[in-house]
Amino acid sequence: MGEKKQSFFRSFIKGFIITFLTVILTVGFLNYKGYLSFAPKASEEMKDAVLGQATQDKIGQVVGIMEHYYYEDIDQKQLTEGVYAGLVNSLKDPYSTYFTAKEYSAYKDSSTGKYFGIGAVLSQDATTKFVSIVRAYEGTPASEAGLKAGDTIFSVDGIEASSMDLTEFVTHIKGEEGTSVHVIVEREGEDKKLEFDIERRQIQVPTVSSKMLDGKVGYLAITEFGDKDVTGKQFSEALEKLKADGMKKLIIDVRDNPGGMLDTVSEMLYEILPKGTVVYTQDKQGKKQEYKSNDNEELGMPLVVLVNGNSASASEIFAGAVKDYNYGTLIGTKTYGKGIVQVLIPLQDGSAVKVTMAKYFTPKGNYIHKKGIEPDVVLEYEYQGDKELPYDMMKDNQILKAIEVLNNK
Repeated sequence: MGEKKQSFFRSFIKGFIITFLTVILTVGFLNYKGYLSFAPKASEEMKDAVLGQATQDKIGQVVGIMEHYYYEDIDQKQLTEGVYAGLVNSLKDPYSTYFTAKEYSAYKDSSTGKYFGIGAVLSQDATTKFVSIVRAYEGTPASEAGLKAGDTIFSVDGIEASSMDLTEFVTHIKGEEGTSVHVIVEREGEDKKLEFDIERRQIQVPTVSSKMLDGKVGYLAITEFGDKDVTGKQFSEALEKLKADGMKKLIIDVRDNPGGMLDTVSEMLYEILPKGTVVYTQDKQGKKQEYKSNDNEELGMPLVVLVNGNSASASEIFAGAVKDYNYGTLIGTKTYGKGIVQVLIPLQDGSAVKVTMAKYFTPKGNYIHKKGIEPDVVLEYEYQGDKELPYDMMKDNQILKAIEVLNNK
């Protein structure tokens, strides 16, 4: 993995309830159960209730007050975008969001695994809006500058992190290649804020890594479920290489994996589990959609899946399917508890709306939202090596337990 796993867990000490940028289980950009990539029209009843004359008159009054009394010039476009964002925010759903054209473009870039930025994975507390660093990828500007997992970002280029949704905030971190961003962080044990000037570079996020351990035990870590052409391809290639190298048993690590794309995790499960349903969704009309493997391809060897409290959304689909099929052993701590699905609908002007539109259920019909998944072997993380030295996976007690369990199969 290359990072110090212990640093991830320091964030728990701070009492953060983490809502990660990609703790959003999305179902592609095109269609889902008849919902197409264009925005459906509102019913006349809803339109009259929300956009009727009384609403228009009141908006006119509010705009007039701001126009005449606000002490600085007003950006009219920004004001208009704020109206759209306010409509979606009124749902009080942290996973439903309005994207401006710029934000949506940045979001799509991130889903491909390539973008211009600093190479840090961020999380945001759902209540306080505090933004913290979960991971600074090796070899990226963030890591080279000295940012660390557990750092709390105070501001970037003078913009306070807690003043907006994480989706919008990250657009201020990304930018043109070669430009710099000024980042101020708070770090546990430091008396004052730390400041960094970090140059933006093209980042290609490594979402899957693998290694063969002693005894032909394969280790495969998935940091997020990105686009299937990125994460899905990396997963397939890593799995095939481990098999070609004589793998007899496998550990799949989804600790600190915040989730991602529903299609991606489903196709990855098709490569492991026997024929059948790996997950299904249900919308408010009661309509179901099953994600089902129709072939007989399966792993065919002992399996352990490592999970923790930051294993969310698509990670829980992965772990839940393995558990329901009784196909492997889950080791670690209870998962995050994110059992709802979002759909991303682009609008004609380049903006988009992401809205929660269904619940998802494990193959046996378990709804894990706000509950999480209990592992088969509950084991709190404890790093057994020198925490001042680089992370050594063979000093990770959960990995050692996984090897022990596999060797007894």
